[in-house]
Amino acid sequence: MASVMIRDLPEKTKRKLAVRAAEQGMSLEAYLRLVLHNASMESMVGSMDILDAADRYFGVSNGIDLDLPERNSTREIVDFES
Repeated sequence: MASVMIRDLPEKTKRKLAVRAAEQGMSLEAYLRLVLHNASMESMVGSMDILDAADRYFGVSNGIDLDLPERNSTREIVDFES
């Protein structure tokens, strides 16, 4: 594993990161490792809208065309006014 040293990090930034790490029940070092790992993966994965992903893999262009039943509810409507 590689090591990284960060110089000239403002003390306020370090304190805020330490608080976030503590909130997650992690050491500052483990938290920063996780943050850096996640940041490095973002560029690979990119942000994907769940609806776009569903359409890409399960859409009509892939031979999947579902006839979805109309959504309705048999529950009683609750009247909070009375």
